[in-house]
Amino acid sequence: MASTALAGVKVLDFMWVMAGPAATRVLADYGATVVRVESTRRIDTARTLAPYRDGVLGPENSGCFQNLNAGKRMVTLDPTQDAGREVVLDLVRWADVVTESFAPGTMRRWALDYETLRAVKPDIVMLSTSLMGQTGPLATFAGYGNLAAAISGFSNLGGWPDRPPAGPFSAYTDYVSPRFIAASILAALDHRRRTGEGQAIDLSQAEASLHFLAPAILDYTVNGRVAGRIGNRDPDHAPHGVYPAAGTDRWVAIAVTTDVEWRALCHTMDRADLAADATLDGAAGRCAQADALDEAVAAWTASRDAHDLQAMLQARGVPAHVVQDSHDLLHDPQLLHRRHVVQLRHPTHGTSPVEGSRFVLSRTPAEIGGSVPTFGRDNEDVLCSILGYDDDRITALVAAGALE
Repeated sequence: MASTALAGVKVLDFMWVMAGPAATRVLADYGATVVRVESTRRIDTARTLAPYRDGVLGPENSGCFQNLNAGKRMVTLDPTQDAGREVVLDLVRWADVVTESFAPGTMRRWALDYETLRAVKPDIVMLSTSLMGQTGPLATFAGYGNLAAAISGFSNLGGWPDRPPAGPFSAYTDYVSPRFIAASILAALDHRRRTGEGQAIDLSQAEASLHFLAPAILDYTVNGRVAGRIGNRDPDHAPHGVYPAAGTDRWVAIAVTTDVEWRALCHTMDRADLAADATLDGAAGRCAQADALDEAVAAWTASRDAHDLQAMLQARGVPAHVVQDSHDLLHDPQLLHRRHVVQLRHPTHGTSPVEGSRFVLSRTPAEIGGSVPTFGRDNEDVLCSILGYDDDRITALVAAGALE
């Protein structure tokens, strides 16, 4: 069996909710030993997010939490207690990387800031990620990815021009920033391997996500244009949109970007009249008549099955795809081929479905190391096997309430 890419890398993980845990999940998928710290006195907010196993709300039942933390080990530990903090410092001595995603200042209040950790482990890599970064006038603004999406400008672009902002789905920046977090940690580890130097990384979720708005920012910088909401339209191509299909709430997305695709669409729709209209040659001409084209395409798609439309159009070279719902995703042949959804054995649920790795390394593929641990499951393993504590010390920690 191939060795995993990050075998031997040790991560002490204080990440919580979504963006942070999603990044350390990547590290765990590729072989890093990730020890997650959580206290039952203040559980991770992700444990309160639906969907729940069998529809029953409970801290061990959140599908979202399990998806974000599969393959990690966990120790229940209260870092606000002196005894708990001493355990944290021992784990820092063991670790290569410490990650945290609390509101700025939290780790410092616990006397676990970078300077303190570096005094314990000089070459430690510490990554802190928060909504707005560790410094600046909005540094203490605590929130989630839906707020970061609004601050970063995504919400103003999502929706229809004649309606209020709809924004992108869910806490959008929670899904964008983990890619930057994981890459930053890997770069820091490479720097340490070459120089022996650790470092502190301050990653702002909002700033990381701004990279995805570079065209809009440049358009304003260079041309003075402020981008606005255009629904499913594209500024440079038409027809471009999501069109109704037969059935209830079924849709197909179609994006025509070339004259060849346009003529293929006309042929498929049996609309020789549109193909022969010289005013529709070229993207500019089609964009000028986008409303009429959307109406013509929707009239053709509305009575047809969405999957049939997808197959018919793709076969003729027209970019098109069904707007998939949850059922479609679990039966998508591409996702099935890549085993995107993985069933893991769970201590109480029989099996627990989670997403697989989002990318595939040919020589060192991902290996998901098991379902998310339940509270306290790994305490003995972490304290005995990793830290070498004896029974007397563990008993003292239990008596002090440090392992809750």
